[in-house]
Amino acid sequence: MLRHSLTLLIALCSAVWVSAQDKEQEKYYQITELPIPEGVVLEVGAIEMMPDGKLAVASRRGEIYMVSNPKASSPETDTTFKRYAHGLHEVLGLAYRDGWLYVTQRCDVSRIRDTDGDGEADEFEIVSDDWGVSGDYHEYAFGSRFDDEGNIWVTLCLTGSFSSQVPFRGWCVRVNEDGTTTPTTSGVRSPGGMGMNAAGDVFYTDNQGPWNGTCGLKHLVPGHFVGHPGGNDWYKLAPNMGKRPQDPESNSRFHIEAEKIPEYMPAAVLFPYNKMGKSASGVDYDRSEGKFGPFAGQMLVGDQSHSTIMRVVLEEVNGRYQGACIPFLQDIGSGTLPFWMTGDGNLFVGGTNRGWGSRGNKPFSLERINWTGVTPFDLLDVKANPDGFTVTFTKPIDPESAKKAEAIAVETYTYIYQSSYGSPEVDHAQPAITKVEVAEDNLSVKITLDELKRGHIHEIHFPGIRDEANEPLWHDVLYYTLNQVPSG
Repeated sequence: MLRHSLTLLIALCSAVWVSAQDKEQEKYYQITELPIPEGVVLEVGAIEMMPDGKLAVASRRGEIYMVSNPKASSPETDTTFKRYAHGLHEVLGLAYRDGWLYVTQRCDVSRIRDTDGDGEADEFEIVSDDWGVSGDYHEYAFGSRFDDEGNIWVTLCLTGSFSSQVPFRGWCVRVNEDGTTTPTTSGVRSPGGMGMNAAGDVFYTDNQGPWNGTCGLKHLVPGHFVGHPGGNDWYKLAPNMGKRPQDPESNSRFHIEAEKIPEYMPAAVLFPYNKMGKSASGVDYDRSEGKFGPFAGQMLVGDQSHSTIMRVVLEEVNGRYQGACIPFLQDIGSGTLPFWMTGDGNLFVGGTNRGWGSRGNKPFSLERINWTGVTPFDLLDVKANPDGFTVTFTKPIDPESAKKAEAIAVETYTYIYQSSYGSPEVDHAQPAITKVEVAEDNLSVKITLDELKRGHIHEIHFPGIRDEANEPLWHDVLYYTLNQVPSG
């Protein structure tokens, strides 16, 4: 009965969240459509800001457009599009460096530039094509921007969901601007986007499927394995990586296999399937230093299916990243794919839904999102403790609201680590809340539980928390992936 009541409470909370977000989002964030010219099929695959202030926008159909005045207050009259390049192959990465626009496409990383100043690229060079292409529909290639060492990180989808028919499908490789290509991380399945956190560490989103019970955000570390063994035969072409790691055991759990396989790094954050989306996509972080609201420095992750952007807060525990995902923005015009946050607080978001259904009902979209200047009452951050969590809010809470029995609800679960496609939630548990302590400044609460579940998502709802004006939270749920339990 208790389990049924908690499930009902969480379902009701989720319904309230959707309704509240629809109503509240426009108070805090404004979505502005950048009008795409008639006849242009802009299924956006990548975005980059150019030094002259133009926005480079790549299409899955192999075209690149330069968008002038993308920050204009009246884009319907002041923003223009000009085609810069075409004939490319499904561009899913753009990065500018030293006069060149680097393009990650299915078959290679190339670089292009306009040498005669007519606004169209006329010089094309292949930087690296050190991986295979079989012609399978699934062999997407996602590229990052440059890291501090001059590398673009490229994640290469498997051939289909299960196997790797040509070299380095199911891997991440690093392509240096000089063309050097280095096999970097194995175990990739189906990326949806790549990006860095504020510290410059590289992450990508991997999607539900074989060996991925749900979607997740994974940290790419040279020499490691991130979960899907389908491409591991290519260790024979990667002597820098050492020996092939032990294959995981199907029908196990992520944290159990991580104890057996030293090279294996489970997802830093798991995205509960359907609750937070179905197809994790773009990755970036808020570099605006407060010009986009109170979430400076936090990571942003898209979901193509739900046409949303979530916030991700990370911490390092026992030398590895882990953390929580929190709902944030919805109502993207099409399926959220790439996005880019500028230093002055403009979030440019591209959408596409061809072949991948989305809640956003447009076939493609290009939008700009800006903060209105109004700070929402929301979850800000969460840290794991040896016996629970400390949760911080954007505004002081009413401490009396946190003392009520229904103020906070906690449930945990995980997913099966298995070779078959996806997984239901499994191993549900309901830790008891033994203490709730409100900080003196009323900006955080420390939640003590009778037990933490290593390897589980800790789903924490806050239906009863109110601010000093008796207003509820904009979003009242977070999902913390507890791979490691902090020591004392």
